Amino acid sequence: MVGDVLAQGSGSDLSSYLPLVFLLALGALFAGVSATLGALVGPKRYNKAKYEAYECGIEPSPQPVVGGGRVPVAYYLTAMLFILFDIEMVFLYPFAVSADALGVFGVVEIVLFIATVGFAYAYVWRRGGLDWN
Repeated sequence: MVGDVLAQGSGSDLSSYLPLVFLLALGALFAGVSATLGALVGPKRYNKAKYEAYECGIEPSPQPVVGGGRVPVAYYLTAMLFILFDIEMVFLYPFAVSADALGVFGVVEIVLFIATVGFAYAYVWRRGGLDWN
């Protein structure tokens, strides 16, 4: 009985995955060959300029540039926090679409999600991550 089931379905089921396995193996082979050839064949002329900081083709200087210069790290932290909270809020859209079908369970889950995001927001605010000083 078990032999009949295996003989009927196993060959056709596994053969449908053969193109996917072949594509994954081909991709892994290409990545491995490319990384190896890049390390072996690539130029190895190291100089001081390659280890310097690169800022859009402008020579880095220790003095601040008038009318420009480096952007404070707080700007990037605020931008990353905005992206983080924005992506978290995107998860509310599927709930808004299927709120009727989810019922009370969905409401409880969304309240827990909003509370978690609210705690994270309060933590960042309390730690000074949103200050522009």
